[in-house]
Amino acid sequence: MGGDAREALAGVRDALDPAVQENPLVVAVREGRAPLAAVAVFAAEENLIIPSDRRSFLTLAARAGEPAAAGFFAGLAQGENLVLPMVAPLAAAAGMDRAGLAAYEPRAGCQAYPAYVSWLALNAEPAAAALALVANFAAWGGYCAALATGLRQRYGFGDPACAFLDFFAAPAPDLEEQAVTAAQAALDSGVPLDAARRYGRLLHEYETAFWGTLADI
Repeated sequence: MGGDAREALAGVRDALDPAVQENPLVVAVREGRAPLAAVAVFAAEENLIIPSDRRSFLTLAARAGEPAAAGFFAGLAQGENLVLPMVAPLAAAAGMDRAGLAAYEPRAGCQAYPAYVSWLALNAEPAAAALALVANFAAWGGYCAALATGLRQRYGFGDPACAFLDFFAAPAPDLEEQAVTAAQAALDSGVPLDAARRYGRLLHEYETAFWGTLADI
């Protein structure tokens, strides 16, 4: 029984592939050579991912037997509620109107990530899923920050168009603390969290596939 949650989180981060090259879409946007169509598809995919992730997070919150884990996932779900209206201005700046968003057909390489989050919602120990998610949040936030900078500097996007990216680019240290607290409570109760390493690695690989799919547009 027991264990240290911060050590567990460090172990999850160690399992992420350090050899993955720089995000190809971020590089293309930074250099001003990414087609706006790729940015529009990014927004359209997120328009589908956000409601899916919100339901997954609410499911994890309902399954969590420990208040910290339930609060962590409920907070993530609330964040999805806040950010969803920010997708349409990003899509519009890239040339896709609301009708285009509604008619958009998703790409499998982009939807593998939320599909796996849905799997976690039904199968994972919530505290282990929390560790896996926060281990990957730093990379996602960094990508969003770099995209926002590139779209402003190279494509002339304004603040409303970049609000979605700015939301995720902002540091959220409280999320990591909540996840660590949830994991520590689980460990103290004798709940094993070894699977968090696998969950984190797969989330990382699915996110890599997401960006690779966008870069091929």
